[in-house]
Amino acid sequence: MATKKVDLLDIVKKILKLDSKMRFAAIIEPKGKIREAIMKVGKTNLKTQKEEEHFCKQVAQRKSMRKEFDRSLGKVRYVHVEREKVSQMVIYTKRNIVYFTMEPEMPINTKIRLITKVKKITADL
Repeated sequence: MATKKVDLLDIVKKILKLDSKMRFAAIIEPKGKIREAIMKVGKTNLKTQKEEEHFCKQVAQRKSMRKEFDRSLGKVRYVHVEREKVSQMVIYTKRNIVYFTMEPEMPINTKIRLITKVKKITADL
């Protein structure tokens, strides 16, 4: 049975196109290595590349820490961190972690709609 090749760059581009206030999108492997990532054109990165890589490793570590509570609380659907300068979202797929950021002033109902769309785009990852 042949497995179909997934274009990760295409996926992160689709994520960024979902809304004008999207900033950054990345697909991270379980150990924290960035498989694909892009910053939206016209947006300024708030972290250096080294900081971004370190942050992604921590995202992967937090996933394994959260698994400890899966049995009693259920699996994590998504993680939303609201900061002064940026909103950060993390979605766990079967084999990867999807991390994306957006402008913080976006209404919460819009953020939830975007999470739902990103889950659909990344369902096969």
